[in-house]
Amino acid sequence: MSNVVTRFAPSPTGFLHIGGGRTALFNWLFAKRYGGKMMLRIEDTDRERSTDAAIAAIIDGLTWLGLEWDGDIVYQFSRAARHREVAEKLLAEGKAYYCYASPQELEEMREKARAEGRPMRYDGRWRDRAAADAPAGVKPVIRLKAPQEGETIVNDEVQGRVVWQNKDLDDLVLLRSDGTPTYMLAVVVDDHDMGVTHIIRGDDHLTNAARQTQIYQAAGWDVPVMAHIPLIHGPDGAKLSKRHGALGVEAYRALGYLPAALRNYLVRLGWSHGDQEFFTTDEMIAAFDLAGIGRSPARFDFTKLENVNGHYMRAAADADILEALETILPEVGEAHGAPLVLSPDLKAKFLTAMPGLKERAKTLIELLDSAYYLYAVRPLNFDAKADSLLDETARKRMGALATVLAALPDWTVEATEASVRSFADAEGAKLGQIAQPLRAALTGRGTSPPIFDVMIVLGREETLARLADIAL
Repeated sequence: MSNVVTRFAPSPTGFLHIGGGRTALFNWLFAKRYGGKMMLRIEDTDRERSTDAAIAAIIDGLTWLGLEWDGDIVYQFSRAARHREVAEKLLAEGKAYYCYASPQELEEMREKARAEGRPMRYDGRWRDRAAADAPAGVKPVIRLKAPQEGETIVNDEVQGRVVWQNKDLDDLVLLRSDGTPTYMLAVVVDDHDMGVTHIIRGDDHLTNAARQTQIYQAAGWDVPVMAHIPLIHGPDGAKLSKRHGALGVEAYRALGYLPAALRNYLVRLGWSHGDQEFFTTDEMIAAFDLAGIGRSPARFDFTKLENVNGHYMRAAADADILEALETILPEVGEAHGAPLVLSPDLKAKFLTAMPGLKERAKTLIELLDSAYYLYAVRPLNFDAKADSLLDETARKRMGALATVLAALPDWTVEATEASVRSFADAEGAKLGQIAQPLRAALTGRGTSPPIFDVMIVLGREETLARLADIAL
C-alpha cells in the first residue's frame, strides 16, 4: 500500500479523551505500518467551545503518548475561505443551490416530522426554484443537491458494507447564511486537500460517512477508505463515562501510568493479534491492520491496565522509571508528601532502592508511596497499619535493637539480617515480631520493600535516628 495518509482530527472543546487517544494510536500505527503519514487537524470551527487550553491539552497528551504527527498542525477554522470556495463551485456547477427557507419554515418541518414519528428531513422546497423567487432581505444557505434515488454505499473496513437509501437523506447545508462552512463540508474539503487516503475514527461518525461520501462524489473527488471503530464502553457495558475512568490522557500520566504501557493497553482495546498481549512499538507497527479491529465495543478495565503497567515497570530500566517519576513529581509530589524536585542524594537513594520498589508497584504512584521512607522527614507520619505495630512492647524492643545495630562492624544486608535474627532469638520472639515493627519504624508503612534492603538504602545513621524517634 503506497502513499498512505491518515489523520487525527479532534475538536478542542476539552481534554484528549482516552477514546481519542486510541483513535490517534490506530491512525498512527496504520500510517507507520505502510510508511505513510499521520496528520493532525484541530477542528476548531465551533468558536464558542474551542479553547487554547484544550488545544494545548491535546498536543500535550499526544506528545506524552509518543504519537508524533507529520507536518504542521492544520487548524480547520483558518481554512474557511477554502471551504466557501468549494461550496460556491458546487453551486456554479448546479450540484448545490441557494435555500431561502426561514427558521419558521424549518421549525414547521420539524414539528410535522415529530407528529408523524419520523426523523426531520428538509423537504427540498428551494431545490428547483428560480433565484427570482428569492424573498427580499433574506440571506440564504447553500445546500447540496443530493441524489434522491438509488443508494449511497460505504464499504467500511470494520463495519463491512453499509447502505443508505438516498430517499432517506435530505439536502444537507454546506454553507450557513452567515457564510461559515458546516462541519460536513469542512471535513471533506480538508481531508481531500490534505491527501487523506484512510479515515479511521469512532463509529459515532458512521452516519456522517454517507453525507460526506455524497459531498465527495458531487465534487468529483475520490472517497477515502473508511474504518469506523466501535466506541469504548465501561466494565458494565454502558458507554464510557467519567465514573468508568473516561479521563483525559494527561490524567493517566498523573495516576502513574507509563506511556508505553498505556499504548499497549489501548492497542489491545478493540484490536487483537492472536493471543499476544504485550507488544514493543516495532511489533505493534508491524502487526497492526484494520482487519484485526472487532465490531463490538471494547470494555475499559482498570485492573487490566494496572497489570499491563506493572509489567512495563518491572521491565523498564531503573533510570527510566526514575525519569518518569521525576516528570510527574511537580504535579503529584505534594499530595504524597514528596518533594517536587529530587536532590542528587535522593536520586541516588531512589536508584539504589528501585529494583525492590518497581517489583511491587503497578503504578508510579504506588511506587512513590512505597518509597515514602526515602524522602520522609523525621519524625515519620505512620499509616494505620504501621501505628498499630508500634505498641509499647515493640517500641521498647526497637530501642534495644538500636543498641545492637549501632555496634555492628559492617552495615550490609547480610550483617543487618543476621543481627535482627539473633536479636529475635534472644527476645524469644519470631522474626516477624521484630521485623514488622522495625519496618513500621523505618518506613512509616505497614508494607514496604524488603526491610534489610531498606536499612541499607537509609544507611546506619538514618536507621538509628528513626529508631530513636520511636523507642521507649
